[in-house]
Amino acid sequence: MNNFPYILTISSEKGGVGKTTLATNLAIYLKAMQPDLPVTVISFDNHFTIDKMFELKGQQRTGTVRDLLNGTPGRELILQGQYGVQYIPSSDQLTELYQEFKGPMALCRMIAESGLSGIVLVDTRPDLNILTQNALYAADRVLIPVKDMPSLENCKHIFALFDQRGIDKRSLALIPCLIDNRIKYDGIFKDQRTLLKAFAINRGYRCLETYISKSPKVESLNTNPDGKVYPILTHARETDVHGQFTELARDLLTSYQTTAEPRAYLYHRWLQEEESRKKEAFLARLEGIPAHCVICGRALDGPTGKGFFYESADRNSRGFLHSDCFVGALCSTLYHQPAVGPASEASLQMARENARESVAVFVPLQEEDGQYRLRCIQFDRRCSPLLERTIPLAGFREGQFNGINDQLYLLLNESLAGYDGGLRNSWLAVHPVDEARPEQVLQEPSYRHLQEYHQRVAQQLEPRAA
Repeated sequence: MNNFPYILTISSEKGGVGKTTLATNLAIYLKAMQPDLPVTVISFDNHFTIDKMFELKGQQRTGTVRDLLNGTPGRELILQGQYGVQYIPSSDQLTELYQEFKGPMALCRMIAESGLSGIVLVDTRPDLNILTQNALYAADRVLIPVKDMPSLENCKHIFALFDQRGIDKRSLALIPCLIDNRIKYDGIFKDQRTLLKAFAINRGYRCLETYISKSPKVESLNTNPDGKVYPILTHARETDVHGQFTELARDLLTSYQTTAEPRAYLYHRWLQEEESRKKEAFLARLEGIPAHCVICGRALDGPTGKGFFYESADRNSRGFLHSDCFVGALCSTLYHQPAVGPASEASLQMARENARESVAVFVPLQEEDGQYRLRCIQFDRRCSPLLERTIPLAGFREGQFNGINDQLYLLLNESLAGYDGGLRNSWLAVHPVDEARPEQVLQEPSYRHLQEYHQRVAQQLEPRAA
């Protein structure tokens, strides 16, 4: 599990509460306390503070955090920065990814597959956009800095997000920041820290005993004539803040060392189990599929290729069909055109073009005398009807071919046959597939989309069936 990092996210909807100061300086303290521990900082904000603090002169970048979010492995993007801290360069083009960044655990997957190890600190923007949400859900620990009542009030949105997702909130902890120790109150709450902590506990939030003081010396490290960002460890050791960061870093190291399975590892293991489940489901769907086309009886691995996939609505039968066999059946059944003879090529071409852009659905309808009619519908890719016909299945029950619907009879007999010589109370859908990779239709997510399509078909069939 050494390749699965412990993730610490620092987040608050309120700006100016010290998020970036926490992220950058904690990274330096953690590295100083355990020099052999890989410590990496990434930021979803666009102020480039981590770059100013950690960048070494002359470094060649291989990408930014934007590339990480686009799928580039983190190990290819990290730079070795000052104070021994690794970082991935920041980007001011992250808002372009918001619409494409799907799912609450996408970042957890990216970090799990990044090749990073040790501790990864994530600095977020002062809002709850999709990237911030992902950083929260991926974290083993979340520090929420609060400096006043408005910032404390905003905490409820983070806790509400975890409630909505059903995620354990034990990873969340408030830390009072930028506390002015000169401010004193009369009564039970003597200072800002005890007041904020009391309000936090009263609302059911966990609040750390450690806090970070407001310090003019520390503030000068970020704003100075040199235009640089200096760390507390090297430039403010004489302040109370130095001791507070030391205490906080010790607490985080203990948490890291006692976390046997970080969330990135747990998510990676879940992904492996999910992939295994998908593979087993794919093999189960493949099992029992005929090795031949049920219309012509010839092997499916011949030169014609598997051009169509059929499955009954009850999922009791499925298989592949030769393109020419199914197109020929459509010619005679739906278009009343010959599949052989002088006009056959034009008929086949028209049927082929329509079949490649639609899904054919066949619904058997049993009459009172036991004979069948067949409702035939072609749906477009959005599941809107394109063409519908109802044809009699004369002689089907007796096993008699009529020379017109012979190919269709063979398909129905193999896919919808019941135990009494009739047809099951189900329907059949025939989908076009990629002849180069026909089995892909049985893999996730293609098969899931196929089932969703069948559900929409069923909804359209229900009113007519009634």
